[in-house]
Amino acid sequence: MLTEFEKQIVRELQNGLPLVSRPYQVIAERLGLSEEELMNKIKEFLDRGLMRRFGAAVRHQDLGYVANAMVVWEIPEDQILIVGQKMASFTEVSHCYQRPTYPDWPYNLFTMVHGQTKEECLAAAKRLSEATGMKKYKLMFSTAELKKSSMKYFV
Repeated sequence: MLTEFEKQIVRELQNGLPLVSRPYQVIAERLGLSEEELMNKIKEFLDRGLMRRFGAAVRHQDLGYVANAMVVWEIPEDQILIVGQKMASFTEVSHCYQRPTYPDWPYNLFTMVHGQTKEECLAAAKRLSEATGMKKYKLMFSTAELKKSSMKYFV
């Protein structure tokens, strides 16, 4: 059970971080806390299991990354962990995850790559392929950015 003040902290956090050099300090001041006290509360929320993760939702289009491609890979099952970790380490990759295969869909590793042009995405996929030795892949380019929104609690 959350206290009313803890609910207020959640309300502030779910509105996103201010685009300043010390966003937690700004939020802490709104709540009448120090930055350290706010960070301790966030850690407490994570420790208590009240919050599973705390992350950023980046709007790639707004940052100039208008070419985005899901690169799907056919990776041998016994190599998928090592290959996935290596691919996830590339700065162009924002998402990297394993998916099941199907009789008509052999791709079991998905990486989302971003670039300012389609050619940059193609080059990124080629670098991933060369770095891992994996040659069976396809790129599927985004055609629209769907609205991204976070869950809102205690509105």
